[in-house]
Amino acid sequence: MHCGLVHFLGTLDAEDSVVVHVLKKQGAIPFVKTNVPQSLINFDCSNSIYGQTLNPHNHRKTCGGSSGGEGALVAGGGAILGVGTDVLGSIRMPCSFCGICGLKPSGDRLRSVLNMGNYLQTSATVNMPGPMARDVDSLALFMRAVLCDELFQLDPTIPPIPFRDEIYKSTKRLTIGFYDTDGYFLPHPSARRAIQETKALLEEAGHKLVPFTPPRIEYALNELCIRGFFADGGKTLAEKL
Repeated sequence: MHCGLVHFLGTLDAEDSVVVHVLKKQGAIPFVKTNVPQSLINFDCSNSIYGQTLNPHNHRKTCGGSSGGEGALVAGGGAILGVGTDVLGSIRMPCSFCGICGLKPSGDRLRSVLNMGNYLQTSATVNMPGPMARDVDSLALFMRAVLCDELFQLDPTIPPIPFRDEIYKSTKRLTIGFYDTDGYFLPHPSARRAIQETKALLEEAGHKLVPFTPPRIEYALNELCIRGFFADGGKTLAEKL
């Protein structure tokens, strides 16, 4: 994986990642790698190797990032399922921009599919692979397929917890926390409206919605996240650029 950096162009991984290995065993056919922004740290999708990837619905718009090429491919009908990676929204934003579904699993539920040249592989970074598809059932199909004994044997650091169909299919009333602003990033009116519409639909379905405010976002972003990413002052990333 070149991570959108010319520095890694032509560098091939010696073997498939564990997730790709398991998907192949389950019958999946990987056939293409899609575009990402330079260094992955971007919510657009362009680099000096393949250029710019655009939104398949409107070529004046971005497809988002960093898993933007995957979002564009799935949304444009080029694949029925894709795998992205997510630290700060790199699955969630392309899915939102392109109008498809995506899932960032909980930390360490799976293992990263990327070899990112060590510049993002720090203990401060929980980079999760996750599915991208046109419907929620396809996301569940992916998780059901990969969370299997073979995955747990190949990577003993992953908790051996299979996909729990009884929870996915349950009609039990849920308690769901939500917020439409974190007090730091100003949401677009359309994003806030979408959250409120979703809240109303979930309440109509019988679930309990509880508003909350994420604590200390500025501290978490600037002191923990950014300083954790670039604890060496950005030296490693600068070398790759």
